[in-house]
Amino acid sequence: MGLDADCAGSVAEALALLKEKTYQLCLTDMRLPDGKGLDVVRYITESAIDTPVAVITAYGSAENAVAALKAGAFDYLSKPVGLEQLRALVKSALRFTGVDADQPDAAASGVPMVMGASPAMIQVAALIAKLAKSQAPIYISGESGSGKELAARQIHAQSARRSLPFVPVNCGAIPENLMESEFFGYRKGAFTGADSDREGFFQAAHGGSLFLDEVADLPFPMQVKLLRAIQEKRVRKVGSTAEEAVDVRIMCATHKNLLDCVEQGTFRQDLYYRLNVIELHMPPLRERREDIKELARAILTRLAGEDAPELDATAWGALSAYSFPGNVRELENILERATALCSSQQISSADLQLGNEAANIPLEAGEGGVARNTETLEDFLDRVERNAIQAALEQTKGNRTAAARVLGISFRSLRYRLDRLNMEP
Repeated sequence: MGLDADCAGSVAEALALLKEKTYQLCLTDMRLPDGKGLDVVRYITESAIDTPVAVITAYGSAENAVAALKAGAFDYLSKPVGLEQLRALVKSALRFTGVDADQPDAAASGVPMVMGASPAMIQVAALIAKLAKSQAPIYISGESGSGKELAARQIHAQSARRSLPFVPVNCGAIPENLMESEFFGYRKGAFTGADSDREGFFQAAHGGSLFLDEVADLPFPMQVKLLRAIQEKRVRKVGSTAEEAVDVRIMCATHKNLLDCVEQGTFRQDLYYRLNVIELHMPPLRERREDIKELARAILTRLAGEDAPELDATAWGALSAYSFPGNVRELENILERATALCSSQQISSADLQLGNEAANIPLEAGEGGVARNTETLEDFLDRVERNAIQAALEQTKGNRTAAARVLGISFRSLRYRLDRLNMEP
């Protein structure tokens, strides 16, 4: 490839070279005479050296590959190392080291950004920036409408792969009999109607990112094929006898609890550990209510431009008290409907049509003209807590153990709260 390379025979030699020079890529075997390749990975990570490091692992050693990625490795290769895969990895690393100088950032490229100044969203933004510098598979968890695909697009837009395709796939919308051909493509004559060769999702995303939405809906046979494709970084088209190398970064999401699916036997454990190398959790809107104003104003501006209507005090109060079971997506739908219904440049709580929960909350002006509820603080907090618990129970179809996990509290604490709020069946 016309690149200069320094060779080291041990961990000690590698660390000495890393202290002397700056490299665009460090490629290390897992086993070395005086230690492990993970020692080199940890040194680079802990020293904040801006050098991507890839690890060569034994054939079929999924545990080592996942351990390397969790330790901070940029990517991995399985033995025997294929030259085509090695070239793809090196090219990706070179793009990574030059990304800041050669590429615009995500906002400048027009990619929608996850928004919010709440502590939860500050953490999300920081983790997105960190994940963009890795090739590790990412599992994005969160409720429906919380912005999982938006987060995946932002990770891709900030990564070295940003100039290459981002391919989103709704796994729950593909008929089971078409799964393999849609994911891996097919050769002409492979089945009736296959009148020409066709690329699959993996080939379409080559060099870029493949986002598997609602991955928990994949049938078991497809889970096996997907696991092999991720481990070997090779796919075989339907009707072909040869495999072809693919270079894609896998990101996946689901509104379900993937670990619960593993425990229930509907999702393979080995695939779960392959996909869940790093988890990014998107918090529900009810847990970051301080972001509602920023989000609402941005949505209204996008919907109506400079002539966007304003929300009056009653509307802000209603939105602040609403539980948003559909999260940001529901907020968008509410504001789009309200924009169409309002008869002036002011949107009221009636225009929002939130029902009995929050649409007609009586408000009065407090100090500085800030609207406040006439109900007591204790009643307000009880109502917010009741709404959050109700939403969690609806999400988990009444499973209180799962609902407690969604809420981040113990089962005993949930049982106590249900009793205190008179929510027991």
